[in-house]
Amino acid sequence: MITYDFEKAIVELEQRIAELRKYAQEANIDASAELASLERKRDTLCIEVYRGLNPFQRVQVARHPSRPYTLDYIRLMCDDFVELHGDRRFSDDRALIGGFAALAAQRVMVVGHQKGRDVKENMRRNFGMAHPEGYRKALRLMQLADRMRLPILCLIDTPGAYPGIGAEEIGRAHV
Repeated sequence: MITYDFEKAIVELEQRIAELRKYAQEANIDASAELASLERKRDTLCIEVYRGLNPFQRVQVARHPSRPYTLDYIRLMCDDFVELHGDRRFSDDRALIGGFAALAAQRVMVVGHQKGRDVKENMRRNFGMAHPEGYRKALRLMQLADRMRLPILCLIDTPGAYPGIGAEEIGRAHV
């Protein structure tokens, strides 16, 4: 896992917490008070560190390869996610995902960019850069949500639209 210099103190504290938790479990002792104290200290440290980031450090955090992506958020927040595919004109763009889900017992339409965790998945997902068919899919899903009177949860996480000639040839300007 990549750790930036400004995160080292947080990571060290998290390692101490994990070690204490493991030791307490193995030794069958109650370390809940000490764990709670360390966790409060970690939470306070996180607030202090991330509140004081300079602009470059904020960009590093935003682009961190281990941070969650759209499918991670969907798995954590939503139940019953049903992904919908295709733009009904050309093909399915895997850089942009969307579908129905339940969020706190409320049906919603989720639409978001998806990057990959490794080179193979990044290639499949085009590094999160949507093609014209991805934008048409997003528009179709949003219009469907409007017809069904569903709220839309939109997760934007993209380095930008795919800039290739092929994207222009199949209608980037017409999206």
